[in-house]
Amino acid sequence: MTQIFDDPAHFADDALDGFVAANRGYVARVDGGVVRSTEMAVGQVAVVVGGGSGHYPAFAGLVGPGLAAGAVCGNIFTSPSAGQVYRVAKSANAGGGVLLSCGNYAGDVIHFGEAQQRLNAEGIETRTVLVTDDIASAPLGEIGKRRGIAGDLTVFKVAGAAAEAGLGLDAVEQLAIRTNYRTRTLGVAFDGCTLPGAAEPLFHVPAGQMSLGLGIHGEPGISEHPLPTASELADLLVSRLLEDKPHDAGNRVVAILNGLGRVKYEELFLLFGKVEKLLTAAGLAVVEPECGELVTSLDMSGLSLTLLWLDDELERCWSAPADTPGFRKGSMAGRERRARRTVDPAAPEGAAAADGEITTAAAADLGRLAAAVLAQARAVVVEHEKELGKLDAIAGDGDHGIGMRRGAEAAAAAARDATAAGAPVQRVLTAAGEAWSERAGGTSGALWGSALAAAGRALGTKDSYSGGDAAAAVNAFVDAVTSLGKADVGDKTMVDALLPFREAFVDTFDAGAPLAGALASAVTAARQAADATASLRPQKGRARPLAEKSLGHPDPGAVSFALIATRVSDYFESSQPLGVHA
Repeated sequence: MTQIFDDPAHFADDALDGFVAANRGYVARVDGGVVRSTEMAVGQVAVVVGGGSGHYPAFAGLVGPGLAAGAVCGNIFTSPSAGQVYRVAKSANAGGGVLLSCGNYAGDVIHFGEAQQRLNAEGIETRTVLVTDDIASAPLGEIGKRRGIAGDLTVFKVAGAAAEAGLGLDAVEQLAIRTNYRTRTLGVAFDGCTLPGAAEPLFHVPAGQMSLGLGIHGEPGISEHPLPTASELADLLVSRLLEDKPHDAGNRVVAILNGLGRVKYEELFLLFGKVEKLLTAAGLAVVEPECGELVTSLDMSGLSLTLLWLDDELERCWSAPADTPGFRKGSMAGRERRARRTVDPAAPEGAAAADGEITTAAAADLGRLAAAVLAQARAVVVEHEKELGKLDAIAGDGDHGIGMRRGAEAAAAAARDATAAGAPVQRVLTAAGEAWSERAGGTSGALWGSALAAAGRALGTKDSYSGGDAAAAVNAFVDAVTSLGKADVGDKTMVDALLPFREAFVDTFDAGAPLAGALASAVTAARQAADATASLRPQKGRARPLAEKSLGHPDPGAVSFALIATRVSDYFESSQPLGVHA
């Protein structure tokens, strides 16, 4: 259990500040993460890695010569926002382009992808390589659906070495892709981890049992087995990985036995000795192995075994020197301190009036209503934060409650500030959406942020508004979520509640009902649909590999949407705000 903190909501930021204070010879703090504090060659490719916090030495501990140029650090187990990725990458850029790399998780894919588009639009050539090493999360024939766990290290290290050697962006990207394909990982857990401020772990493994195929975000494994002996565990891990080896595998491998936070080094060494013997007996030469805590999961009791099948070029990159706070190999000459490069957080587009903007009285009134609605959303999310977190922990990482709270609080504050300046509804919702995405990170942050901004664009700035504008805003909100998230009905996501909400709203409104009546009808449909997700198997996100555990429990994203919609409907019904009878 994490016991040292002031405010759990600020744990990740406070820990990162302390990490920088303890490692100023390696890293400098920038908004969203860290970059190297030592010089890079002009024109060198900047390898920028990242993801949620809670995995030290990944990700910030891997920044330094021979490895990453920067690391983006989101909240605990939550992907960083697109803005954070953009700012860290721009600060790390040395003129040779940027290679972004992260695990294959929905939130990371969305946010890193948006940052890549923004960097490319500014003339900074940027590519992204996703890590997909976890063999338990999808079959070999669907390798693109696999998530990234401890195999992050092999991809980051090879890419970092290639960049340090002066290779161009094309070559660095191709080496990273090849490393990812030739990397396989399987993990086990003996008990779950505890989020800062939580009283209980995200999951428990029954006494005398072991959970096979866990993730690194506090997700439980996909199946439970009797606790094996060390020899039996070594045989299980090695045999499963060898069965999944790449088609062009040779006989030289890097073996990484990774502790997830609570397994002691002596235990890891004992197990590694047995792993090494099995690999040797299988005709494999073990090259420069690693044994220790490399990609952790707070205080999780568990471990993973990673194998990287080498070729000559990958072996040279793996063996090349590296000098970072959390990973060192060989020796490197000291580097001069780097001139500090910072990129200030971009002011949200909706926070200040645009040049030449015209604000109508109707748009300003609707902006105040939007701010009031977002305040209601914030209140209900805060009220149900723990409930949403527990629901998410059943087949995920347990961060949905805190992520939604961070996003809703930021959105409500941004909307309040915008209305205080007399902003029209479009600017209010744009500011709120950007703040939600920036503060929450994760998949839900990206979806809610994009959806609020889309609703604002649909409303625009007009002299008057009608019920048809409300329907247009609902359609824009839903379309933004489905377009960005790529989910369909039946995938067990927020969409399962969102689409029935829209259908009921539009049908009821078209039949002549007032907005309050249409909203009430839509809420009933959303709540029923959210409850019905309990019978579905997840097809997207971190819950997908844990379909059996998810059965019988509703989707947290669908539930949180239904809770917010219900609170907003109650607000309209009780207070009869502007436009409710339009």
